[in-house]
Amino acid sequence: MTAGTSGAPPVTAPDPRRWQALTLLCLAGFMVILDAQIVVLALPSIADGLGFSAGGAQWVMSAYLLSFGGLLLLGGRTADLLGRRCVFMTGTLLFGVSSLLCGFAWTAGVLVAARAVQGVSAAVMAPTALSILLNTFEEGPERNKALAIWSGSGGFGATAALLIGGPLTDVLGWEWIFFLNVPVALLLLSLSPVLLRESRTEARTRSYDPGGALVATSALVACVYAVVEAPRAGWLSVQTAGLLIAAAALALLFVRIEARSASPLVPLRLLRSKSVSGANLVVFLLGSSAFGMSYALSQYGQGVLGYSPLRFGLYNVVMPATAVIGSYAGQALVTRIGPRPVAAGGLALVGAGSLLLAGVPVDGGFVRDLFPGLLIFGPGLGACAVAGSIAALTGVGERESGVASGINTAAFQIGGAFGVAVVASVALSYTGGADRLAALTEGHQAAFTACVVLAAVGMACALLLLRGPGRPSKRRTAAGREAVGREAVVASRPERS
Repeated sequence: MTAGTSGAPPVTAPDPRRWQALTLLCLAGFMVILDAQIVVLALPSIADGLGFSAGGAQWVMSAYLLSFGGLLLLGGRTADLLGRRCVFMTGTLLFGVSSLLCGFAWTAGVLVAARAVQGVSAAVMAPTALSILLNTFEEGPERNKALAIWSGSGGFGATAALLIGGPLTDVLGWEWIFFLNVPVALLLLSLSPVLLRESRTEARTRSYDPGGALVATSALVACVYAVVEAPRAGWLSVQTAGLLIAAAALALLFVRIEARSASPLVPLRLLRSKSVSGANLVVFLLGSSAFGMSYALSQYGQGVLGYSPLRFGLYNVVMPATAVIGSYAGQALVTRIGPRPVAAGGLALVGAGSLLLAGVPVDGGFVRDLFPGLLIFGPGLGACAVAGSIAALTGVGERESGVASGINTAAFQIGGAFGVAVVASVALSYTGGADRLAALTEGHQAAFTACVVLAAVGMACALLLLRGPGRPSKRRTAAGREAVGREAVVASRPERS
């Protein structure tokens, strides 16, 4: 996911343990995705157990997504320069320790802080695992097969989270969704020295650009905090305005840092391309809609309908399952009609599914009120994710395919944090009345409506900014295929919500 990744030299001799190494890397990717999804099921239980304020529980998700998305490119570059196996093991150790701290968290603040550290470890593990994979398998059919297996592990992780998270929360308590990571981390640490070969990018000078990563992450935190606290402080209050101004100032500082850096994390020339910046904006808004809808659905299903985490998880499997179908259909359609109509159509389905969910009643039922919306939402999510990823990578040179894919992945994660913040803020603003369940339902209806708005804005961006069906040059087409092939990890994104 970094520029160094795509420029790594090919492996001279096939590693005889490469398929065992792939299993280990897929297990790491599986756990990173599992951890992003499994918390959705346990949020109501966590909020009750640690006494989160109204709307405060969303930070359990947002802290992870912000640090994951904000530091993803830095994690990948650090691995390329310092040694991929060493950095992977360091990230895994941090993942295990932070998971242990999450499980033992005694206050809401401790849990949020531990989740932020967990996101940092994920930002190290995910791009490093992919970089190791690319340096373990030579370019060709074997690498493509390995990338397909890697991508599938992410989708399996998202579905497994819904099946595992419910029983763990119901039977053992929410703490065990975090304790589950500890033995897996120990297994990864014990096998990594045996199965993974050390590799690094040979560079005359080492440039990490930590300042750019920290400034960008700080801007994101300020923006999300402003949105989350707006219902309490007031949308036009000094606090909200000050935080948004600070976020904008930090964003401008980030652009200045990247423009002056010899090795920027985000080459600004990439973002000058209308199609690349437009595709990442579409993916950002898709992530906002997907994570926002999942958060609102969990709060409604468990808080209003009274579903147990187990029951809710089983019901919700329909969305990631249909997202897989949508991703395969979307990939086939993009080759025929281009990414713009597929992305716009996918977001139209996401918006339509959210609109159906916006009508949920106090005494709703799964088959009547939730299933139709999820059945429409899933395929749209899958199709748009694939189309947005292809659009962001097509025409990007081979040397920049890694960083372009990293930006695309980060856009989805950061969009998810923003979407959860918006949905939680809207729900809190519209929750009111003497009847508790009726008040909560009104807030959730507004939250689903906010997802409709996010999807509509994303659809407009897709129609205005993405390329229509055309015949790009042979050179660009080859570069796009190479970029998509190298970074097939993006195919796992539809299931991350």
